[in-house]
Amino acid sequence: MATKLILLGLLVNLFMLTDAESVGVCNGGYGDNLPSKQDVVTLYQNNGISKMRIYDPNQDTLEALSATDIELMVGVPNDALQSLTDQNVANAWVRDNIQRYSNVNFKYIAVGNEVDPNNENSQYVDYVLPAMQNIHTAIRDAGLDDRVKVSTATYTGLLENTYPPSKGAFKGNVVGFIEPIVKFLAQNNLPMLANIYPYFGYRGDPNKNLQYALFTAQKTVVTDDNNGLQYSNLFDAMLDAHYAAQARVGGENVEIVVSESGWPSDGGQEATIDNAGTYYKNLIEHVRGTTGTPAKQGISIETYLFAMFDENQKGGDETEKHFGIFSPDQQLKYDGLSFN
Repeated sequence: MATKLILLGLLVNLFMLTDAESVGVCNGGYGDNLPSKQDVVTLYQNNGISKMRIYDPNQDTLEALSATDIELMVGVPNDALQSLTDQNVANAWVRDNIQRYSNVNFKYIAVGNEVDPNNENSQYVDYVLPAMQNIHTAIRDAGLDDRVKVSTATYTGLLENTYPPSKGAFKGNVVGFIEPIVKFLAQNNLPMLANIYPYFGYRGDPNKNLQYALFTAQKTVVTDDNNGLQYSNLFDAMLDAHYAAQARVGGENVEIVVSESGWPSDGGQEATIDNAGTYYKNLIEHVRGTTGTPAKQGISIETYLFAMFDENQKGGDETEKHFGIFSPDQQLKYDGLSFN
């Protein structure tokens, strides 16, 4: 009997290990000191990073990825969305950037990134859904829809309420934009992509709790009064707020892939090497588990870290230049990170 129990325990542990979700890393390019595309792909391979996100179909990167096992999320830049409202243009985009690279392990196409009626990307709002629909049609007609999933990358800025998580809701003037997108994803069994940044949630919180943001809180910090669910980290709370917002517009069963998450190492409040290293290490350990979030127990949290390198030409706040987990000289900035 004891032997059977030991064997059962080993099988359970083996199952948990093989079911663990490996993390991806976003590969941005806003730098004048970054390695070659081939060197970047080699760096992914040498560090066991099995998933990559890029923000446009860069030819050199796609060629470097050919015949590797790296899963790829490829983006459609916002300024290309309007052209893709023409089905013929969408067909050509898929032919030139997906079908042409038959040895690349495409997984997702992110049609637009952080388009929002309330930010600098508002001019693209009317183009996201038709572009998604046309790209999806082109992918389906190419016989690739069983493995290449079409979506768009949203972010927490679309929400008007994130506390408590169960009250998560999209802003009033966002609903008309996002609801048809969520319903399209639900109808086609496609995931939503969401950029989740506890760093920015922490900065905007008047009751700042750094341990809650860094996964280092030793006990429950937030109890959701609506359902009694308990939260010890801000990442789960923000993700569940997204799930709650989706449920309100017909997306209760639309899975969320975390398409970006990171912490800067310089340039702003609590942006330090120690905090960033703590965040990345704890995030990786968290999402590689199989417990899910309090509201979505048992659902793996597929996550892409932002970003591969510090990017010295990135616009915006100074922190935007310091999200890399590697320095441009290809040296890992944080000890103890393991990606698989």
